[in-house]
Amino acid sequence: VQLQVSGGGLVQAGGSRRLSCVASASFFRIKAMGWYRQAPGKQRELVATVTNGDRPNYADSVKGRFTISRNNTKNTVFLQMNSLKPEDTAVYYCNILTDWPYANDYWGQGTLVTVSS
Repeated sequence: VQLQVSGGGLVQAGGSRRLSCVASASFFRIKAMGWYRQAPGKQRELVATVTNGDRPNYADSVKGRFTISRNNTKNTVFLQMNSLKPEDTAVYYCNILTDWPYANDYWGQGTLVTVSS
C-alpha cells in the first residue's frame, strides 16, 4: 500500500488549503482514512478521521474549520482546511487502516503546511 499526499504549502492566516491523499490499495479493504499532524517540538496528533459507516471525527482544535471527506471509489481522502491559524502549522500525514485481507495501518509522507500570521 502506498499513499501519495499533496497540497501542502504556505498560506496566510485566515486562508484555506486542501490536502489530498490517494491510496494505492487495490487489493485491500480500507476501513478508515484520516489525517494527523505534527508541529515542531510536539507529538503527532489526530486531526480528522473517517471510518466506514461512521461520522467523521475531528480534533476539537479544528472543528468547524476543517472538513474531511472520502472518495471510496478512488481510495482518496481530502482535508479541506479553512480559517487557518498559525498554530495549524505542522507536517500533515495521511493514514489509512485496512481490515482485509489483514488489519494494518499505513502512513503517507508528510506534507508541510505553514500558516503565516
